[in-house]
Amino acid sequence: MRLLIASHNQKKKAELAAILSEMDIEVLSLAEVGALPMVEEDGDSFTANAVKKALQTAQNSGYLSLGDDSGLVVDALDGAPGIYSARFAGEDADDARNNAKLLDMLAEVPDERRTARFICALALANPGGKYWTVEGRCEGRIDRAPHGTAGFGYDPLFIPAGQDLSFAAMAAEDKHRISHRGQALKELKRLLPQIMTQLEA
Repeated sequence: MRLLIASHNQKKKAELAAILSEMDIEVLSLAEVGALPMVEEDGDSFTANAVKKALQTAQNSGYLSLGDDSGLVVDALDGAPGIYSARFAGEDADDARNNAKLLDMLAEVPDERRTARFICALALANPGGKYWTVEGRCEGRIDRAPHGTAGFGYDPLFIPAGQDLSFAAMAAEDKHRISHRGQALKELKRLLPQIMTQLEA
């Protein structure tokens, strides 16, 4: 089965492919299927954005498509950066600038109030307009400096609950086991047999 990820992010594709590796699924990214119209992420939640990406990508490509909208929710910032995680420091922001802004905003926040969670909403859609959604979460805290070089986004700053290492300092298999995306994909994998039955009906 071919599954198109509604993203150009090769690190995200690699992470998803690793988590789905035991299944007979070939994972493609938008970079491998030619130019498709951009999807505006204007939803008011992670799930709304994931659904929009999945539906539009499936309809424009003809592939079963997976929309992923993920982000960091920081309690001391009233839930920011939230759905704006990828562009927290501006529309042209990169990971380094987003991380720097987060650290700056939390500079005076004591350790016990630096609680946060990663949230991942996944939407699987077919070209006919059917879709299914799941969500995964990982609780943790924001460190005072980045550690590690693996992963992407806020991984160098996020230390999962019960762990001593940031996501970016962990072995990939350890991160996948506990991460928000890993949790969401685990639930999606559980539902896949039922989903495939519905698609064939």
